Amino acid sequence: MEMEARGDLRSILPLLPVVLRGGALFWPAAAQEQLRALSLGPDVSRVTSGDVLADALSDLRQALALRALPARAAEGYALFFDDLLSRAHARDWFSDVLPRLARLLLRLPALLEDHYASARAATGLRLLGPQDAGFVLLGQELAAALLACALFCLFPTAGRGEARLPAINFDALFSALTNNARQSQEHKVRCIAHYFERVTASMPAGFVSFERKVLSRGSVSGGITCPDSDAWMKSSVPLCPFRVISSGLIEDEEEEALEVDFANKYLGGGALSRGCVQEEIRFMINPELIVGMLFMASMEDNEAIEIVGAERFSQYMGYGSSFRFVGDYLDTKPLDAMGRRKTRIVAIDALDCPTKLQYETSGLLREVNKAFVGFLDQSKHQFDVKPFQDSNSKDSRPSVNSVDCIGVSTGNWGCGAFGGNPELKSMIQWLAASQAHRPFVNYYTFEDASLRRLEEVIQWVLRHGWTVGELWHMIVEYSSQRLKRETFEGFLTWLLPEDSANNDADYMCE
Repeated sequence: MEMEARGDLRSILPLLPVVLRGGALFWPAAAQEQLRALSLGPDVSRVTSGDVLADALSDLRQALALRALPARAAEGYALFFDDLLSRAHARDWFSDVLPRLARLLLRLPALLEDHYASARAATGLRLLGPQDAGFVLLGQELAAALLACALFCLFPTAGRGEARLPAINFDALFSALTNNARQSQEHKVRCIAHYFERVTASMPAGFVSFERKVLSRGSVSGGITCPDSDAWMKSSVPLCPFRVISSGLIEDEEEEALEVDFANKYLGGGALSRGCVQEEIRFMINPELIVGMLFMASMEDNEAIEIVGAERFSQYMGYGSSFRFVGDYLDTKPLDAMGRRKTRIVAIDALDCPTKLQYETSGLLREVNKAFVGFLDQSKHQFDVKPFQDSNSKDSRPSVNSVDCIGVSTGNWGCGAFGGNPELKSMIQWLAASQAHRPFVNYYTFEDASLRRLEEVIQWVLRHGWTVGELWHMIVEYSSQRLKRETFEGFLTWLLPEDSANNDADYMCE
């Protein structure tokens, strides 16, 4: 297919810094000339400091008809490369890493052309807007080139807001280094710098996929729609095994699992500004996740984003203001048949500060359906499985190849800054994973005190053989009592009072 005729390319081209002319992609001449100078090293480019780099980036942006680099961002680049990095480290950047990045950017038009030449229309780089279910498959080298564009702040910004796209350039990331920023901000940038050092030294050759998952709101032939409360109530699917893990991190999961990103509706959240909690940290240590921010619009209530193959490059410690980059990380996860690392990350955004809404049926439905679309693999269930079955059988779970269907690794989704209830969120995710026919849930409590009884309640429920519908019924009943102020207990204690647990002979045999 001719380049001009490709709908995928036409949708993304306004968001890229390159131009299409005569069936080929090009850098504008002035920008190519400046990139070529940068590629030849500091003897030609004269870029030997962060301050001069900021000027060079401003010149590049003006060559692309963009505004000069914001003053605060320019200060941030100067601060990082001139003050925060050691002199030897900065010298390596300007003499080696920066020229290599410029050479990578000079190859961007060819990388894009190769991508579209080999990609089917269904997998090509394109804008994926709200309700636009789709799949994009990118080589890691193309991903690196796109991230280099973001580092150099070369992506056009016009129209991104209207398209409900997050910011993609790194100007705000560097701006946030100034004015006595927390040390965690410096270490976010150190993670990004380390990624570029790694890929310019040895370019990875795998692939990363980005999928926008949509659960239809209306009736769709052969498809799966958003279930209502009655459908959840009638589900006879058995609850899957649920393992409670008090310490450790989702990204260090030893079993192959779908790893949950506690996301903002705008993919990446504050990764490219001042944010430094679960989602933002994951985007710093696996920077290829950031590429999705280029073309994935904000998520609506019936949508999730799944990213497969993002390589991890950095080791870290801490969380929030204590976050620190502590060195290199060698990702040894094997590749799948598509050349992607077997790291599957699903971004699902919880209700923000839900207060009473999280106890209303509409709020419960929103959260369980959000988790369900994230956990569901429609490629396996779309045509031959009816996940909401109204049968009398306790075991209506379809047979699923255990190699192909992996479990879920998650934790206190939407319970930090978003203010969700950890006890309800753990149950909601259990329901969603079970209904999506996932074989297990590994749940990281992060030592949350409200979940101290989670393990005993889980085991009690499993011993009594509850179904998804039975647990959903109890959640709805509890939430109704909370709204009516008939109970002030947490869900776990309400469901299984401690006296009842101690007197339950079945449970004591556990």
